[in-house]
Amino acid sequence: MNLKLKRPIIFFDLETTGVDTSTDRIVEISMVKIGVDGSKVVKTRRVNPEMHIPEAATAVHGITDEDVRDEPTFRQLAKSLAQFIEGCDFGGFNSNRFDLPMLVEEFMRVGVDVDFKRRKYIDVQNIFHKKEQRTLVAAYKFYCDKDLENAHSAEADTIATYEVLEAQIDRYDDIGNTVEELAEFSTHFESADFAGRIGYDGEGCEIFTFGKHKGCRVEDVFNAEPSYYTWMMNGDFPLYTKKVITDIRLRSKK
Repeated sequence: MNLKLKRPIIFFDLETTGVDTSTDRIVEISMVKIGVDGSKVVKTRRVNPEMHIPEAATAVHGITDEDVRDEPTFRQLAKSLAQFIEGCDFGGFNSNRFDLPMLVEEFMRVGVDVDFKRRKYIDVQNIFHKKEQRTLVAAYKFYCDKDLENAHSAEADTIATYEVLEAQIDRYDDIGNTVEELAEFSTHFESADFAGRIGYDGEGCEIFTFGKHKGCRVEDVFNAEPSYYTWMMNGDFPLYTKKVITDIRLRSKK
């Protein structure tokens, strides 16, 4: 195994009702757990999202309302899932921007506390885009010289992502082969929240990465314009982003 591990790593992929982490839900989740010894455990499960799966989403992953009608909800799966990922780092394809924020939101909605901040995250898509500028299907063909069958099936995409990373480690000497090195290389920028709405400035202080206060320190904005905090808390922002800004707000009042 090319990948050097200090602790297990979870490669995962989600199929969802849409791409809005605040309002959409998971309909299928697949995880490949790679042990330090190279062992693999694959878990794939469809999930009842408790909402209609839009036809546009079904056109991508092929999962309909009928397919998940009798499947467990995320609330029913959350505790066992949290146990499965305990103490693991994470890897995925476009996972830092989408899959990870979506997974965090689902856990927060059902009140299951999972500490994601102590993990490392490898986004194989970021490595690929920095090196070759392609999609997962093209990446699989380019690195592994194989056609990706059943693309947009969570399990097929997850296994392909792991194989692509192994090939990337073998091909590129400058990306490293430890989780720490790969996580650093595959991260666009460090953010305080998983949705990337709150970043850091050169002094390590939280700043807004969007809107009229982009580049401004969050604490300074909330002190000068308390209504902006209220607007965000009442707005359609991810729960984890709201948690982060609440922590900053409370900290500034001490």
